[in-house]
Amino acid sequence: MNTRRNILFITTDQQRYDALGCNGNRIARTPFADRLAASGINFRRAHNQNVVCMPARSTMLTGQYVRTHGVFANGVALPLDAPSIAAHLHDKAGYRTALLGKAHFEPAFDLTQRWRENTMGRKGDVGPLRGFERAELAMHGPMGGWHYSVWLASNYPNEISGFAALLSGTGGGDTGAPETKYNPISREHYHTDWVADRTIAYLDSLAAEEPWFVWMSFPDPHHPWDPPGEEARRRINWRDLDLPPGHPGSREKIERILREKPRHWLDWYEGRFRNPEGGPFNFIPCQMTDDQVREVNAMVHVENELIDEACGRVLQRIAERGWNERTDVFFTTDHGELQGDFGLLYKGPYHVDALMRVPLIWRPAPCAGIRPAEIHEPVGHLDLAPTFCEIAGLPIPGWVQGKPLPVAPGSGRERIITEWDSQFAQVGMHMRSVYRDGFLCTVYEKSTRDEGFNLEPLAQARQVPMPEIRYDGTEGELYDLREDPLQWHNLWNDNARQKLKSDLIADLYDHLPPMREPRLMVEAPV
Repeated sequence: MNTRRNILFITTDQQRYDALGCNGNRIARTPFADRLAASGINFRRAHNQNVVCMPARSTMLTGQYVRTHGVFANGVALPLDAPSIAAHLHDKAGYRTALLGKAHFEPAFDLTQRWRENTMGRKGDVGPLRGFERAELAMHGPMGGWHYSVWLASNYPNEISGFAALLSGTGGGDTGAPETKYNPISREHYHTDWVADRTIAYLDSLAAEEPWFVWMSFPDPHHPWDPPGEEARRRINWRDLDLPPGHPGSREKIERILREKPRHWLDWYEGRFRNPEGGPFNFIPCQMTDDQVREVNAMVHVENELIDEACGRVLQRIAERGWNERTDVFFTTDHGELQGDFGLLYKGPYHVDALMRVPLIWRPAPCAGIRPAEIHEPVGHLDLAPTFCEIAGLPIPGWVQGKPLPVAPGSGRERIITEWDSQFAQVGMHMRSVYRDGFLCTVYEKSTRDEGFNLEPLAQARQVPMPEIRYDGTEGELYDLREDPLQWHNLWNDNARQKLKSDLIADLYDHLPPMREPRLMVEAPV
């Protein structure tokens, strides 16, 4: 009888740390995640290594820093020969492997159908893919040639039109909030339940004695915010919500806070800078009403509840198969969402907790005998791959740059690093952040003008201004998260913090690995 531990790796997309009840949420009901945290390990200071989808997901797959695997931005395809923890578990330990849901290791904006991920569903191709024996893929709604899109169009074509348009910025819902819609689709046909259904079907195809590594990857709560309308209407009324704690409460206070930060913060809020790397071109945050913030948040809470319930169904099936005792369960996301913090929405070159700090829960297999714990030392996405190796009883390969996640406090971990490099040449921002000792320090390296995708045709087509912000390498952000958890007070120029700032900057660069050479190219907008 096989006694090796199985691994269920659950990811969401664009979900905040505080989205879960176990992490302080008092609106969305997330009993599945809360039970995982109570019986497992809740990492209170987990950070991604990049705050957008493709770089973060590439780090999860490879166990490498962004500058090593090379996917420094959306639109940069992960090389086909990049290392894969799924391939390692399959080839070295005989694990059955599957990826069900969102992949996004290749650009999704693919008009010429160049990248395989975007055509697999249309071609009936279910793998293998990057070490996964089986891959059934979904994106945000019924777009493209992914498996979910083909399934919905083939079986329920009348439900396709109910989704909001991704990156359109089009107003909807009750308040005209961007990319918000009460989707008339039935819950059973929405992509959240589809991902859970395909995961259960794959698990049911396995023999009881086979070890498996399954990545169950939900596209929500990433925008557009368009959950099944019947669920949204009955669960949470946006009119009952307060503004989130990170929202300053008035335009005057928002502007006062943003003036303390580097220029692109306030310029985005007021519309002088557009943020194509994190949201729609036509979105100007200062035009967003308080009620629109409330409605977006209500939709996000509903989507988080649906994800939680879908996870519960999968865990129930695992228990019915007799696997629970030897199955490790991980729950995390690729990056967060501003969701009203600072009066802003979406994501982008903004290194604050709303985007960098992610939920990370590990429920070790009960047979492992690991006690429940809360761990406050910093960890990151690059620590997942070596943890999977340790569970499988494999040596950690040399290409992995992370370390196995600690199972108890006192690991001595001191820092975690997150990076940002613009995908558009005309934006040209380069940011390096380190969290250490309760401080978050972000260095703005000198702006460039010749690295990345040419933004001008897109900007002209949408009749929006080209970015004009340039940083000379002296700008930055410094926050004391113990005194200022909302990151409203930038201490970068505080005379009393200059020695600390210098120490954190030196520490940051001492621990950054070399940049991949040659640099990969941005090949699509997203």
